Formats: sequence, C-alpha cells, structure tokens
Amino acid sequence: MDKLFEDGRNYLPDDPEVIEVMGSRTKQAQMRHHKTSPSYYRLGRKIIYRGVDLNAWAEAQRIEVLVA
Repeated sequence: MDKLFEDGRNYLPDDPEVIEVMGSRTKQAQMRHHKTSPSYYRLGRKIIYRGVDLNAWAEAQRIEVLVA
C-alpha cells in the first residue's frame, strides 16, 4: 500500500489529511477513548500523531479478501 502520510511529519487532529482518513475530531476522540486510534502524543491538551504511526494504523485496518 502506498503511504497515506509522510513518515517524518507530525499531524494534528484537525489536519485535512487526518480528518479525511479518520473522521472528525469528535470521532477521533471516541477512537482514542475506545483505544482504537493510532498511537499519539498528548502534550497538555494537544494531540499529536506521527506520520509513521498513522501509516501503521492504516495498514492494520487492511482487510484481505481471499478469492477462491
């Protein structure tokens, strides 16, 4: 799979790329609460996602369909 995010970049929950893949900030907060979100840093009240973690999370969401 092509990488959706730049590995060396940090992303905020309101970045357009993050919203497009993960949904609204409210949805992201629900995912963090239910522990289904990508890994993140919490600096005070600020959430920061690393690109490499977002790519790993996206790859883990992959569903393989086997065709007989």
